[in-house]
Amino acid sequence: MKVFLSSDMEGTAGVVDWSQCLPGEPEHAYYRGLLLGEVNAAIEGAREAGATDFLVNDSHSSMQNLRPDELAGNARYLSGRHKPLYMMQGLDASYDAVLLVSYHGSMATSSTLSHTYNPRAIAEVHLNGTVVGESGINALVAQAHGVPVVLVTGDDVTATEARAVLPDIRTAVVKTSVSRFAAESLHPHEAQALIREEARLAVASLADARPPQVALPATLQVRFRNPDLAEMATWVAGVERAGNELVTITDEDPLALFRRFITVVLLTRGIAE
Repeated sequence: MKVFLSSDMEGTAGVVDWSQCLPGEPEHAYYRGLLLGEVNAAIEGAREAGATDFLVNDSHSSMQNLRPDELAGNARYLSGRHKPLYMMQGLDASYDAVLLVSYHGSMATSSTLSHTYNPRAIAEVHLNGTVVGESGINALVAQAHGVPVVLVTGDDVTATEARAVLPDIRTAVVKTSVSRFAAESLHPHEAQALIREEARLAVASLADARPPQVALPATLQVRFRNPDLAEMATWVAGVERAGNELVTITDEDPLALFRRFITVVLLTRGIAE
């Protein structure tokens, strides 16, 4: 049984500030250790339910936050920041389940360290009219390959947002958001125990799981922080202007829709920064 795990970092118990989760910052080394603990907890839980093959896609910042030799389950490690499918690189139809570990809510929410791919460019994203964060957007790739997304870990806001697109997903809520820069977190040992159990239950219930069911053709509506970014986004074929800061992207193919969105993210990143 093969499991694909996409790991971010802002959803880790105890993480509430950019200084804790950006490479080069003094606290990053400590908090990346907490992230590793949560990733390994998810792997161990899935192993208890029968999973035998793991790929971990390190999806945070420069995407080199984990220590390969310390990953549980002899997991393969996909790292590095140039990935055509970004947070979902490596997923294909051979996998049985997707786990999203240490995820955060969208820029439109009060989730701790909220953002949607690029906080300097993107203010809000809707998928078929529903506000989505990275969990909902990334679900398009899982749907394209017919793989169920069975677990998301992070704060309470992230869990609620994920269920809007993935109503049957199991959640491990390891912290409660107080504001964008404050949260009440479980002790790391408790957070890891919760993730391990929820991962076990999620994988054990795969017989009843189904891939994401986003209605097709699907539309992403992206609201940028200023009109210049929206105009730049329209340089990508298939992206249509819908207002001063708004663009829409529609496609029958969820993978093509996701790819176009990621291209827009990368294109607008330069001017936003």
